[in-house]
Amino acid sequence: MDERLRTLSEAECYARCYGWRWTDDSVRVLRREPDPREDPSETGERLRALLELRLDAREPEAA
Repeated sequence: MDERLRTLSEAECYARCYGWRWTDDSVRVLRREPDPREDPSETGERLRALLELRLDAREPEAA
């Protein structure tokens, strides 16, 4: 098993996946400050419920 000598940065991962099209100048990592009014567990529950609705709405052969 090969071990990595160091962890790759996000920009390096993009470059490996997408090639020359992505450079440090074109990759931007945006951090969003959490909304103090939002409880993370409620946000996760809302996402879970929306995913469940999408799964239920699929065609029978896609399920």
